[in-house]
Amino acid sequence: MTSRRDWFCSFQEKDTTKILLGDDHSVESQGQGSIRLDTHGGTITILENVKYVPNLRRNLISTGTLDRLGYKHEGGDGQVRYYKNNKTALRGSLSGGLYVLDGNTVIAESCIAERSKELTTLWHSRLGHMGGNNMKILAGKGLIKPSEATSLEFYEHCVMGKAKKVSFNIGKHNSEEILSYVHADLWGSQNVTPSMSGNKYFLSIIDDKSRKVWLYFLRSKDETFDKFCEWKELVENQTDKRVKCLRTDNGLEFCNIKFDSYCKKYGIERHKTCTYTPQQNGVAERMNRTVMEKVRCLLNESGLEEEFWAEVATTAVYIINRSPSAAIDHNVPEELWLNRKPGYKHLRRLRAVAYVHVDQGKLKPRAIKGIFIGYPSGTKGYKVWLLEEQKCVISRNVIFQEEVVYKDLNDKETVVKKEDIRTQTDNHLVISKTKEVSDQGGVTHIEECEESDENDEQEPETVNETDPTVESEGSLANYQLAKDRVRRQINPPARFTEESGVAFALVVVESLSLEEPESYQEATQDKEWLKWKNATHEEMDSLIKNGTWDLVDKPTNRKIIGCRWLFKLKSGIPGVEPVRFKARLVAKGYTQREGVDYQEIFAPVVKHTSIRVLMSVVVDQDMELEQMDVKTAFLHGDLEEELYMEQPEGFITDKTKDKVCLLKKSLYGLKQSPRQWNKRFGRFMMEQKFIRSAHDACVYVKQVEQGFVYLLLYVDDMLIAGKSKAEVNMIKEQLSVEFEMKDMGPASRILGKDITRDRKKGILRLSQAPYIRKIVQRFNLDEARVVRTPIGAHFKLPAVREDDECIDTEQVPYSSAVGSIMYAMIGTRPDLAYAICLVSRYMSRPGSLHWDAVK
Repeated sequence: MTSRRDWFCSFQEKDTTKILLGDDHSVESQGQGSIRLDTHGGTITILENVKYVPNLRRNLISTGTLDRLGYKHEGGDGQVRYYKNNKTALRGSLSGGLYVLDGNTVIAESCIAERSKELTTLWHSRLGHMGGNNMKILAGKGLIKPSEATSLEFYEHCVMGKAKKVSFNIGKHNSEEILSYVHADLWGSQNVTPSMSGNKYFLSIIDDKSRKVWLYFLRSKDETFDKFCEWKELVENQTDKRVKCLRTDNGLEFCNIKFDSYCKKYGIERHKTCTYTPQQNGVAERMNRTVMEKVRCLLNESGLEEEFWAEVATTAVYIINRSPSAAIDHNVPEELWLNRKPGYKHLRRLRAVAYVHVDQGKLKPRAIKGIFIGYPSGTKGYKVWLLEEQKCVISRNVIFQEEVVYKDLNDKETVVKKEDIRTQTDNHLVISKTKEVSDQGGVTHIEECEESDENDEQEPETVNETDPTVESEGSLANYQLAKDRVRRQINPPARFTEESGVAFALVVVESLSLEEPESYQEATQDKEWLKWKNATHEEMDSLIKNGTWDLVDKPTNRKIIGCRWLFKLKSGIPGVEPVRFKARLVAKGYTQREGVDYQEIFAPVVKHTSIRVLMSVVVDQDMELEQMDVKTAFLHGDLEEELYMEQPEGFITDKTKDKVCLLKKSLYGLKQSPRQWNKRFGRFMMEQKFIRSAHDACVYVKQVEQGFVYLLLYVDDMLIAGKSKAEVNMIKEQLSVEFEMKDMGPASRILGKDITRDRKKGILRLSQAPYIRKIVQRFNLDEARVVRTPIGAHFKLPAVREDDECIDTEQVPYSSAVGSIMYAMIGTRPDLAYAICLVSRYMSRPGSLHWDAVK
């Protein structure tokens, strides 16, 4: 404790507390914080939880507290030393009967330096992970404060995004004016995750004189020529100058008759690289790398999904054009291009939490929470992705909370959905079906308007005009906003209304409020048909790759099993797996005959008790916990019977219309599919020296050098736990070789249960809150009265004695509701056990009193 307020490097005021001293006098403490000490040899020691006592005469350190924190001491000859792990922390010399600490406090300047580091880190993030030298250049130009451009320390997101093998030499050209020499290159491949508009490539164009860069996003390489022509007309019209020389590689998108003829027509000289010599197009190649480094940094830091890469690339280019470039003597490209200084006050941290002003009634909130995703083209405002409405708006009335970001939000259920993006400005709604939020169907060039003297938070202004690169298809009056749409009423399937309540609950775990086609024909009429179509093709590719069937002539003496398509919107795992459009081909197993088409059908799944036991072991032993998913798991099972199935709808051709599918592998919908998959997986695990638990057939254990590795299987979902990360990765590699797997990383959700883990504190939590919210919403209990206990121990439910007291189970989903709650009870809510037991007694003849008890 100390009386020196100026010594604190960090301080928190607290309620006044009294401290009793050794002479029976008391003093008051007004807060506590941390103090830095330069103890010896330049070693800095931080004392935490130091109390601020203004009336204290001497500064005191509690030796008892040091002992409790694990520090040992030794002394002699008037000296004392406190150490931990053989490292000296504090020294003291005897003076006046007390030991006086050797060293000095580190005050004022160091605290300011610490604050400067925080500001530098913040501006480093704001400027798209700009290098330290360029930040100092901006500070020297007076564009940012010197305290915001101090030395940068290690920053993980930069390492994750900018790690490289080799670098290219920078091309040098003595361009006399803008557009006299231009570099262009194409980035992307078919393996790139499609953006939300389905783009997999971008065309980058760099002006050599100013080093200003433009990006055009493409679905295929064939669009390269059209985008170049579009860019040429744009820049020549803006500058009254002409493109004179173009440097590209020898890719077919640049080297073709159409492109060459166009350049000859307009007198554009072509410079091409030698084969397999990308270094000769170094300016464009290096720019592509710079853009993607920023994209990876921003995606990694923000937690946005990969589908946002094009949107983030747009923001990256916006920042690059406002960053000093070494190739032009550290000038700013935008300044050379426009011949005026660009502004920086409007820059904000990507994915920062943003609050957009709305007018929605006198008693309703005046702001909606979202995340900042970029700068719009042609409008002085900000692009904000609204989390609840799942749409993008452009507004100048935005308040930012830059210290809180999307990746740090507590609402882990927030998932940016891959839908048609609706971009709304303050005055009108713009619908874009084929373009990115950032108008990526066209040029990403963002012209900045002159800055005003308004408040920085509201500097951008809304321009009431539609961006020419966005196709406006109607006014606000012609469209319903997502939050105003009438939700489709979902009734439980008839097969789940009685005995299969728990099975129905498993379906509800993955349910979404969006509509899902009931048949293939309905899917073809759906507005999302292209996405459903891609899902069916993806499913067929898996079936064909797995050799699921052979097309043969239709036998005359065998029954042909039918099949159908099932369509599902998968919610995935927030931060790991986005919302997916899923199509599944299933056989009509209800037409199979027992003893002919199948024999045994039982297949085990892991018990919920086993999952909880594994979680306890993981926490106790501080083990790694990973999660994997088997793609099309049932297709890996081998059939033992000869079965014939109709061809799937939508994939029948004139040549094969008389053929049928002779099944070689099990298929979803077949009675024996779960059993055949489980047998196949069990054989594989035995080959890997795993032992199946005698208490749970879906728990596999293997002893390794550092203990045990555990694997739990629930149909196609699995948890893998082990002390060694290497052992866990080895098992994952073995599984990936044998089956088509999806690595989900650290376990975060299993069977509708969210897994939250704090390894430092040794805490792991299981929660079914999202599942329970869906159940409440499904059975229209949003406004139900909240009670403290599920049901009183004294509460009794009489049986229904008169037929007129029974409720109609066709109208009231009694069994489904009980089964859904039972699933929560089995998973994480044992407090519901007695209540579930009580209401389950009346499944066959429930009355209104029983239904009230369920609610």
